[in-house]
Amino acid sequence: MGSGRGDDLEAWASLARPRTFAVVGLGGAGGDAVHDLVELGIPGVHAVALNTDARHLQSKPIESRILLGKRQLGGGGSGGNRSLVLEAAEEAKEEILRRIQPYEIVFLLAGLGGGTGSALLPYLVRLLRETDALPVPVAFLPFHVEMDTNPDRAENVQATLSELEEMGGLLLALSNEKLRRFDTLPMHQVFHVRNTYLHSLLTSLVDMIESPSQMNVDLASLKGHLRDSGLSTLLYGESHIEEPDRLVADALAESLLDFTISEAPSALLHLDGGSNFTLRSLEEVMRAFQGRLGKPRRIVFGTRMHPERREVVRLTAVVGGLGPTTIRRALGPLA
Repeated sequence: MGSGRGDDLEAWASLARPRTFAVVGLGGAGGDAVHDLVELGIPGVHAVALNTDARHLQSKPIESRILLGKRQLGGGGSGGNRSLVLEAAEEAKEEILRRIQPYEIVFLLAGLGGGTGSALLPYLVRLLRETDALPVPVAFLPFHVEMDTNPDRAENVQATLSELEEMGGLLLALSNEKLRRFDTLPMHQVFHVRNTYLHSLLTSLVDMIESPSQMNVDLASLKGHLRDSGLSTLLYGESHIEEPDRLVADALAESLLDFTISEAPSALLHLDGGSNFTLRSLEEVMRAFQGRLGKPRRIVFGTRMHPERREVVRLTAVVGGLGPTTIRRALGPLA
């Protein structure tokens, strides 16, 4: 006999299991950022750190850690040598995949300029694209002074960004230079500000996919959008329900990257509000976003309206069609 209704419900429940996400820190800056994200809290997200520096790796209480290049580098770091890092990563490829391949979305965090993060970021994006996982590279762009005073560092950054831009897909590039508005704060607090913003971006994307909505934006929607949109970035903003223009403007202004878009951009939007969020409110936000993009080729949107009133609306947006060198322009005069 065929399966009963109880069996069907059991099968549906297994298909509706929570999605799985991982945040992976590559090198010193990536590991520091992942540690900060864990402290801020991302429920259900698995944390991993990869490094060539044994002492730095040991100092981070992250649940899963991999030391690369034990033979080539002896745990002392890469010294800015991308080639040695890639050699070490290739040798450890099976272990790396075993640790991170099971997750459906993998956020890869790296500071650019040094050898470890700069080499691993594009390498792991390529590796994961051969699997069912969706890799999301997060690149921390160095301060301009770092680029101006260290040609080797500048070369590493340029090489990494060229690879990432050519690959397209979702790329989060956060420019340390835009943190200079907090230049009176201690350094560790400045980077905490950046990581708090990153935390908002990642949690809003996870929530958009993970939590059911009246008009849903799921993982398949995101992957389909990215396939057709070229180089893309992620934006996040919150504002009062009666200020749709400000909601869109704040999402664009708070980005830690001044990006340019092509003549035919696209966007995937998700709006999270309360019972007082009306159809007119939705239209006003859509109109404001469309006006900022110019002439978008396509806008896909989803909504989640909670049963209680909420005065604040949250916007998560994946904007595609970035200019091919938009990230490198953020590096300053030497770019």
